[in-house]
Amino acid sequence: MNREVQKMKRTLVVITAGLALLATPPVARAEELRTAGATGTLVLTLEQALILAAEQNRDVQKAREYKTQVEARYGEERSAALPRFTLSTAASYSSDASQKGLGPPERNDNYTLKLGVVQPLFTWGQIGAAVRLADIGRSTAGDRLAGARGTSLRDAAIAFYDVLLAREFATLATQNLEQRGRHLVEARRRLVAGTATEFDVLAASVAEQNARPEVIRTANLVSVARKHLSFVLGVREREVDVQGSLGTGVPEVTGLPDYATAFKRAADTRPELAEMHKGRAMSEEMVRIARAGDKPRLDLGADLGWHAIDMDGRTGDGGTWSAGLQLTWPVFDGGRTKGAVARTESETRSLGLDEARFLDALALQTQAGVDAVREAAAIVEALSGTVAEAERLLAMAEKGFELGVKVRLDVDDAQLNLLQARAGLARGRRDLLAAQVNLRWMTGELSH
Repeated sequence: MNREVQKMKRTLVVITAGLALLATPPVARAEELRTAGATGTLVLTLEQALILAAEQNRDVQKAREYKTQVEARYGEERSAALPRFTLSTAASYSSDASQKGLGPPERNDNYTLKLGVVQPLFTWGQIGAAVRLADIGRSTAGDRLAGARGTSLRDAAIAFYDVLLAREFATLATQNLEQRGRHLVEARRRLVAGTATEFDVLAASVAEQNARPEVIRTANLVSVARKHLSFVLGVREREVDVQGSLGTGVPEVTGLPDYATAFKRAADTRPELAEMHKGRAMSEEMVRIARAGDKPRLDLGADLGWHAIDMDGRTGDGGTWSAGLQLTWPVFDGGRTKGAVARTESETRSLGLDEARFLDALALQTQAGVDAVREAAAIVEALSGTVAEAERLLAMAEKGFELGVKVRLDVDDAQLNLLQARAGLARGRRDLLAAQVNLRWMTGELSH
């Protein structure tokens, strides 16, 4: 049993090692894994699946695009505080025959070339708030990417374990069919020997036939689980399979935090919560921008250029320049600013409520996550002994049937109990591993 315990410990350590594997796995390594072998089925270990999920998952890729978007948004908002240069040129021709008798020329030709600049000097805080808003938005991109990566790691690990569980079910179904086949062979042998009846043979044959659909059903379950894993990993061009097992023996769950510790860790490290907090800070900057909508602003404008003129044969050209200050004050906007301020303030309060609601839900999820790990560990421990007893019971029933002291129903019952115990143990091991992954995701460990 100590050897089995050690095997189970190593299995449980896989998830810790796998999730800690490269905080930001290199895209080149993910691409190398994805194209390994060029053709055929892509067989992955848990660590390899996590590397692919952290780079190839569609939500992770979308989060990277969001980072590109907010970087561009920051550049847009920062440009409002910088001087704006414009280069313009113009040519105009005019003629006014009505003034011919007064002496001025009939035609004027003008050519200009100007370089102008406008520099905001005072905007009542609009530009500063916009730059701060964009800067906060840049930091939320990292939170969103961390959240997407953590979720992809959780989904990939659980999908990986689902494939292992489906494969375990398929193995049990195959073993059950083989066992039913051996019973049928034994019944036929005993019929020839005169120690069994045709009823016994018919009963064994029906049992063997009834075991076949489960083999087909579990094989399809494996196929579906593999396709789901492929979807989570973002691998479309090849089939995906896994290597590994759910482990054996009774696991020892150590280092499990209590609820208070787990919740504090989750509240401090969950990137979704950090993104919501920064979103509220961005909304507060939007309030400042809206409040400046009916306030004065001051801009500096200047231009430097060249002007040429042709007045009916008389020509001239030379440099020109101008500079000045422009004060703009929208003294009445029909209540637009007041409405914008009320809307943005309400949005800020709503974001605060969303943050509080997320914390409430996180508290409930964390408690459920801690309980799920404890429950799954207790189930695995309980079922480990049940499987050993069911195996012994089946052996005794088969021996008794051979000796004529047990009936076919006793053997069938023992076989069914063993099948249920093994299936329950396999599901319990999968649930334990999945619960541990889910708890690590809840507490933000997978995102950092």
